[in-house]
Amino acid sequence: MKLIFTLFKTIYKILAYNLKVYVSLFRIILNKMALIIADSNDLSRVGLRSILSSQTSIPIVGEARDAQELENQLASFDVSMILIDYTSPGFDIDIIGKQNASNKKYKFIAITPEQSAQTLVDALRSGIMSYVKKDCELSEIVNAVLETQKGNKFFCGQILETIQKAQIDVNDLDFDSFSCDAVVLSERENEIIVLIAEGFTNNQIAEELFLSNHTITTHRKNIMAKLGVKNTAGIVMYAVKTNLVSPNKYLFAPNT
Repeated sequence: MKLIFTLFKTIYKILAYNLKVYVSLFRIILNKMALIIADSNDLSRVGLRSILSSQTSIPIVGEARDAQELENQLASFDVSMILIDYTSPGFDIDIIGKQNASNKKYKFIAITPEQSAQTLVDALRSGIMSYVKKDCELSEIVNAVLETQKGNKFFCGQILETIQKAQIDVNDLDFDSFSCDAVVLSERENEIIVLIAEGFTNNQIAEELFLSNHTITTHRKNIMAKLGVKNTAGIVMYAVKTNLVSPNKYLFAPNT
């Protein structure tokens, strides 16, 4: 009898231990999908939690009302995704770059009111992986989270339209190469950037500045290397961002 009791006790301990292991593994799996909602507006947070809880199985482990709360929760929970309105009071775009610098596993999904094309591009440069507007269809918001969870980028139609109206193609921008280091450009390089942004070809720039076409080509390559961009769209974006040229020229200029 004593032997049977000892046997059952041993089996119970083994089962209890295995159960703890399985629970721990299950929690790890859940945490890899877990999400924090970051928004200063109570109604927005409640609404997003309700939508995602009813239409996905992704666990929402926290809600942050400002940047400090978000930092505290990221330190407390092992999460992979943050659904954030970085334009709401208590947040700014810098929190995204800061957290991405400390942990590359974070996937940021922006959900904001309407923003300018340049603000959207700045957000993508800072580390936003997916982007939707607050007035998007509910299905787009849900899909943004689900696709981001899989490691895919997702942009709602309105976001893509805003960026494309500014003649910027997100697929042409090398976001991984951008850094927070200061960009040091010569006066000549700034002159060339302005002319490129105004639509001048290499030959036209060479004539304008009384330089050879080869010299302009070399300058152009150096400029792209310094800015961390791959094409003309990236140079134009920099010119607009730094006020070397007016964005109105591209947003409202008539077709020729």
